Amino acid sequence: MSDTILGLLSARPPAARAIGAPGREWLYSEALLEQMAETRERLNAVGIGRGDRLAIVLPNGPEMAAAFVSVAAATCAAPLNPAYRDEEFTFYISDLKPKALLIPAGMESPSRAVAARLGVPEIELIPDESGPAGRFRLDCSAMPARSPAKGGAAEAEDTALVLHTSGTTARPKIVPLSNANLAASAHNIRRHLALRAGDVCLNIMPLFHIHGLIGATLSSLAAGAGIAATNGFNAIRFLSQAEEVGPTWYSAVPTMHQAILSRAERERERARALKLRFIRSSSSAMPSQVMAALEGVFGAPVIEAYGMTEAAHQMCSNPLPPKPRKAGSVGPAAGPDVAIMDAAGNLLAQGASGEVVIRGADVTTGYADNPEANARAFTNGWFRTGDEGRLDADGYLWLTGRIKEMINRGGEKISPLEVDAILMDHPAVAQVVTFALPHELLGEDVAAAVVLREGQTATERDIRDFCSSRLAPFKVPRKVLFMNEIPKGATGKLQRIGLARKLGLAG
Repeated sequence: MSDTILGLLSARPPAARAIGAPGREWLYSEALLEQMAETRERLNAVGIGRGDRLAIVLPNGPEMAAAFVSVAAATCAAPLNPAYRDEEFTFYISDLKPKALLIPAGMESPSRAVAARLGVPEIELIPDESGPAGRFRLDCSAMPARSPAKGGAAEAEDTALVLHTSGTTARPKIVPLSNANLAASAHNIRRHLALRAGDVCLNIMPLFHIHGLIGATLSSLAAGAGIAATNGFNAIRFLSQAEEVGPTWYSAVPTMHQAILSRAERERERARALKLRFIRSSSSAMPSQVMAALEGVFGAPVIEAYGMTEAAHQMCSNPLPPKPRKAGSVGPAAGPDVAIMDAAGNLLAQGASGEVVIRGADVTTGYADNPEANARAFTNGWFRTGDEGRLDADGYLWLTGRIKEMINRGGEKISPLEVDAILMDHPAVAQVVTFALPHELLGEDVAAAVVLREGQTATERDIRDFCSSRLAPFKVPRKVLFMNEIPKGATGKLQRIGLARKLGLAG
């Protein structure tokens, strides 16, 4: 196994399909390696080399997929959400201190003005509209010609990717991931999913996020397989895009799966005709009811995985059949070592609940320029994930929630995932997120935001009565909000922390 991105991709057969897109010609391995070499030469010529950060503001699509691997194999990719506003770009670009901003020619974005204000020069990406998917050239005319501190192809220890943590409750931290981290993670995902040259992944995940970058893109390329990059998630177009590309699998967050399911249930023949080998879910908990419905509609196993940025994505995953998949569990370790630790730093026995901790070749060595955060995050060589869970007798991990998301109702600790699971059994409920509601006397109480199924009705009393028959009284939501859509983060994940404030319920 290679420990660099260039090494992984150099091992592919030259004529293997690499990067595609609906309605586009495939970019093959040989041409992708040429693209990577051209990118490295152009960046080195203007003084950007190994470890230098290049902020990337590109929309989803094959050019972003190709740009990511090309940049990460030569220097350090720092992808940013193209939908950010001026203030957000100001924070992230100031924090990253990149050598340049990579942006499509002609694209309007507040990042241009922010970069100019901060003295960060632009490099424009010009897609080859008449060529295969992902082909581009770089216009570096705004950059002075000079030699980089470290030129040539990136080595194993060189940082390949930096991403910020979500920053839901604190200032976002920079997570540096080396070539070796990314290569190890891609290899683990490839091995666990038995990815092979004939596979094609239809990517609908954002490519400024670890899930899409590693869980879909790099894992596919490392396996000699193809990645077909859409221009973004569109549930209405999903089936037609899949019919055009012919994928063997796709990966998404549960809210995306639910949106796909709501349409695929009406077109079961088209869904079954895709003949997907498997469907993968990660980044947040998948309701068991949605998993069963997806498997019924597509006729393919749903593989739920557990990942995070600091682990270069995958940490645990349910296995492919015929090994058992346990609904509600995120499966056994599928990359780094996984254990359970108490607050004092002691590893706990099988079956005990505590904080999930990890260590391994795919785990970051620490946050950038943040010794305080690193002191809190690492204990005896283990990285503390901030998630609470337990390992069963078979080594499968069962998560009970983010430690910071636990609801503390007058000293009673309540897992929002447990309440979610009960509410999803209600026949009228399509989607739910349980969250903490500030309370004067108790500190916090239980609230739930609910989206009803099309054509179904329910009252707050109906929901509370349903929960009362299945949960202890202190776990029953005291407030139920009915919504057309629950607010989500940029990657489609439901966010519990801060939801009460977003919904105007925090005081």
